[in-house]
Formats: sequence, C-alpha cells, structure tokens
Amino acid sequence: MNTFTILVDTGGDLPQEYYDEHGIEIIPVPFTLDGTLHAGGRWQEISDVGFYDALRDGSVAGTTLINPESYVSVFKDYASRNESLLVLTLSSGLSGTYQNSVIALDEVKQQYPDCDIQMVDSIMAAGGAGLITILAVNKRKEGLSAAETAQWLEEKKHSCMALFTVNDLMYLHRGGRLSKLSAIAGSIIGVKPLLNVAPDGTLKLKDKARGRAAALKTLVSQMQRSLNPGTSLDSVVISHSNCLEDAETLADMVREAVEIRELTIVMMGPVIGAHVGPGTIALFFEADMKREEYESRFYG
Repeated sequence: MNTFTILVDTGGDLPQEYYDEHGIEIIPVPFTLDGTLHAGGRWQEISDVGFYDALRDGSVAGTTLINPESYVSVFKDYASRNESLLVLTLSSGLSGTYQNSVIALDEVKQQYPDCDIQMVDSIMAAGGAGLITILAVNKRKEGLSAAETAQWLEEKKHSCMALFTVNDLMYLHRGGRLSKLSAIAGSIIGVKPLLNVAPDGTLKLKDKARGRAAALKTLVSQMQRSLNPGTSLDSVVISHSNCLEDAETLADMVREAVEIRELTIVMMGPVIGAHVGPGTIALFFEADMKREEYESRFYG
C-alpha cells in the first residue's frame, strides 16, 4: 500500500483530533491581533472564543503569508529522507501562500530533483480546504500514491462547493477580499449577505436574504440545486466563527434535505476568521456539477 504524508496550512479547518488520527502535518499561516504576531500554531496564546470576542470588542486582526523559507525547511526534511509528501494549500485566489510553496519546491528540487513532493492549490478555505483534506485521506486509504491523489484532486476540487453567509462584509473589504462597492451593497441592515467561492478561488457576493433564518435556508436550497435528485453525500463540512448554535441548526437542515454519511462541524481558525469576522456560517460539500457550471447556470 502506498503511503505519504499530507501537509496542510491553518487556512483550512478540521478538528485537531482528525489531524492527529490521520497523521496530518500542519504548517501555520501567521496572523496578527492588535499588532501582536502569532506565528507558531492555530490559536497560540488566545482561545478560539477569545479571538472572536476580541473582534467583537473592536480588536483588529490580519494575516501574513507563510514565507518560502518555512516551506523549504519542511520540504527538505521529507526530500532528504526520500519520503512522499502531498501539500494542500489555502486558495491562491485568497492568499499568496500557494505561490510561496511553489517557489520553495523549485528551490528544494535543485538539491533533490527526484523528490516526491506534490502540490495542490485547494482553491478553497476554512472547512472547504478541510473537505479537500478529507478527500485526500480517503484516496490514501484506497492505496493511491501522492502523485495519483494530487492528480485526482486537481479534477475533483472544481466540483467542491463553498457557500456561506456573514454578518458583516466590511471584514472582507478591510482584508482586501471584497470590493468596497460589494461590501456596501451587502451591508443593508437586516439583510444577510450570501457568498460563494468562485471557480478561481476568490470570494463573490451572490445573493442576500432577510434575516439569519432565511440565510441558512438559502444555503440549503443553493446546495440542493447543485445536486442531482437522490444524491447522497459522503462528507459535508460546516465551519462557523463562534456561532455554534447556528451551525448546528444548519446541520439539522442539511441532514433533512440530503442523505449524508458524515457531517463535521468545526470552528473557523483565526486565518479565515480574521477576514470574515464573527458570526459567519459556511457550508462545504461535493456537488454534482463543477463550479463553472453552477456559476453559469444560476448566475450567468
């Protein structure tokens, strides 16, 4: 059976227990909170709830890139031991992290030209990158090599959907992930913006709903229209930024709408939380169409 290690960054979200169980290595995306740099892991000196409480109290958070040198150190470790590595990164449409990992791999290949290090731009974030990780783990269990899994993911990732609603679009605007015009258009009092991750891995404002309950209902209806009648889903991930009750409500709604083998609810880490703010709910799953078709059919 082929074996390889999976390396992810903290722009993706799954429970720590999942990473531990499957031997997944994590490289942290540095983030800042009120000017203090946190570069050593997921939450460092602040808890998950404490991070979002700080944002609600007016603290300012941001993120920086994983530098190429950090990737070089990890890649050389695996290359020197002739061990295979599959690297899954935060969407290149949201961060330069993927580009830095490619720069690092090019450098390492000068010394280790035959190293088996495979790169995949997830074109996802938060629980979406987590979903890509779950798919990679499943393919590894089936006996695929790192290269075979990477090739399979390059096709499959385009039919993985990311639908979400936020409380305040100005977090996305301040972080440079959404235009000011879109942020203003989606910030009408009482109206909840609905966004998705576009085919290129960027964020797009697609719809609005009046009130939280209507927003969650719309997320489910958007999911249903991307699936064929009778489709069942192996894995669904719901991410939330410190609004567990709403996440559980959405989970119940999804289970009523679609047959699901496994559903994971996870708190968004600070890397994505810094840009979406508290109160965000996101739904990730495998659709029966690619994102390009979804965009063309429903928003073209």
